Amino acid sequence: MTAVGFCGEWFMVACDKKLVATHSKQARDLFVFDCSTAEKKTKNGKDDNSSDGGASEESGSDKVLAFTVSSSGKLVALTDDNKRLVLFHCKPSWQCISIRWVVRRCTSLMFSQAEDELLATDKSGDVYSFSVVEPQREGELKMGHLSMLLTVSMSPDDKYLITADRDEKIRVSHLRAPYNIQSFCLGHQQFVSALLIPSSHPHWLLSGSGDGTIKLWEYESGHKLQSWDLMKLLDAPSSEAVEHKATVCCITSSPDARYVAVQCERVSTIQFFTLDQEGEEKLMPHSRLCLPHCPLDMTFDPEGRLWVLMDSNDAPLQIYTLRQSSWQCDAESPELNRVTEAFKPHWETLEASTRSDSRFEHLYKVSFDNVTAYLQKKQQRLEEQHLKRGMAQKADGNKKAKKTSEVGIQPST
Repeated sequence: MTAVGFCGEWFMVACDKKLVATHSKQARDLFVFDCSTAEKKTKNGKDDNSSDGGASEESGSDKVLAFTVSSSGKLVALTDDNKRLVLFHCKPSWQCISIRWVVRRCTSLMFSQAEDELLATDKSGDVYSFSVVEPQREGELKMGHLSMLLTVSMSPDDKYLITADRDEKIRVSHLRAPYNIQSFCLGHQQFVSALLIPSSHPHWLLSGSGDGTIKLWEYESGHKLQSWDLMKLLDAPSSEAVEHKATVCCITSSPDARYVAVQCERVSTIQFFTLDQEGEEKLMPHSRLCLPHCPLDMTFDPEGRLWVLMDSNDAPLQIYTLRQSSWQCDAESPELNRVTEAFKPHWETLEASTRSDSRFEHLYKVSFDNVTAYLQKKQQRLEEQHLKRGMAQKADGNKKAKKTSEVGIQPST
């Protein structure tokens, strides 16, 4: 996984086995957390039983799988392929608070609005709750799905827990009593890969999917307000996107929530939307940003500028600012120069991690056309039976002709 984010004024990049953070405004020391050198879990019998498929705890690759930032920008959490769950405090300075362990490899993380709870979803469909106030306490099982969970969100009042899975479902549950389901948001045709509750519209939910659509919901009732097919909005999608639609991999909004940016995997165009509470068309396309390379991830900074990390060796990081209704590149931004200079020693790791396969390719369901195969085999059997019947009739006719010829010829006296 390669991802970027802001924790206050700190710009972070998670790539391969590292989380690297640098201050975008001041000359501060770089913070680097390397999972490969972090604390390892002691192996015992209990660990063996709880590991994936009987594999040992040491079988992971230490690669970062997910990270998240709290709403205040004071806390950061990450999880890796070796089932670590690491909690950081970044104000006034960076500090690793705790390293805990999850039962299965996680797919998504999120802090509660109160920042007293950290939720982790895993590939088996379970949601675990980890205390922030007691950073050494083990996680508690909150709820479970029958399918792999891909992303999680929470309502701004911490009332609802919203989970999305591989089977196209968005489930809205009560956070304090997750067995109490408030609603389902149903309508996607493929796995749901991204969720966002806009800060300016706390009762709305944006969802993105492998079916190439972005949808707007009133999540408390499960009512769908709007849907946009991104394939019709994006220019010249790549061949990979055409094969499996345009997989939505990131939905993020500006700090004032006026603009929503949508990124699709392996598509070098970012689509912007605006949200309107009053209008009939509540989610409206605003503009498109055509990039020189395919984006790996993106994030807004506190000033509303969009930082995009791209699959490029020369200029992997760029900043875009909205000017006169279009997003323009700030190539000479002092913040960009400072961050780029700080990250130079780590670009090699970043470049190696970007050459990975699609994160979503294995999530598409494979369809089998059993009816066509059945009809073909049935037709083949009918043809074989018809051929055998014809050959039998021909053989029977030959026998009758032979008998007739033998009866018609009498011996001479």
